[in-house]
Amino acid sequence: MTLMQDVGRSQTAGGGSLDLTPFLDSIEGSTLDQVLLSVAISGKVAIAMKGRFLLLAVCESFQDRSRIGCAVTDEQSCLEYLAQEPYQLLICTDYLEGGNGFELACKARQQQPQLKVVVLALGDVIPAQYVDAPWLEAVVAEADFIGDQRPLQAAVMAVMGHHSYRSPSLRSGMLPYLSCPRLTKREYEVLDLLAVGLSDRQIAEALVVSEETARTYTKRLLKTLDVNNRLQAVLKGMRCGMVQL
Repeated sequence: MTLMQDVGRSQTAGGGSLDLTPFLDSIEGSTLDQVLLSVAISGKVAIAMKGRFLLLAVCESFQDRSRIGCAVTDEQSCLEYLAQEPYQLLICTDYLEGGNGFELACKARQQQPQLKVVVLALGDVIPAQYVDAPWLEAVVAEADFIGDQRPLQAAVMAVMGHHSYRSPSLRSGMLPYLSCPRLTKREYEVLDLLAVGLSDRQIAEALVVSEETARTYTKRLLKTLDVNNRLQAVLKGMRCGMVQL
């Protein structure tokens, strides 16, 4: 049985939420070009993301996935994992399949005061009630991550060095210009498949083409969208109304 089939069964069993933690050893490929590998993380990492794709993408950014002790899509499941053992880092999105990422960060810090927290803000804003919260160490706006993957790495490096971080648009209050190109029918198909977390091999199977052809399709899509990797492609597709998670 493939990872996607296993994950699908797990998601069905858990309703709308997904727990990828038991399947971390089965993850293949890299969506984020392993941008977090250079960051010194010695303890356990908890990851809570909205949807299967984002969860897979961030998990793939860690070469040593034994560091990941929690990989879920909802607030409650993450808190349950955090209650079991000490964690060093929490990476979460503001929107989750169940619950809220900012509330998760607050409750997680109450459970573990030494926990470092990075929030990826899909809504591109920090709600007013959280702006000055001492537990909200690092926030990256989705708009900043689409054009440059470094803000996420910078955020992780900042919190691991005991510093706070806000990505450029959150500091300036201005979102970067968004250019939405016209996609071909095939590019839309590939984008849809990327958004559900398929690898090049799985895309090849879905489109009944060779794996090399699937890789070429993916590269063309990234070039058309003017992004560096699959995660940025899907996030930009979301912002342009081309795809939904």
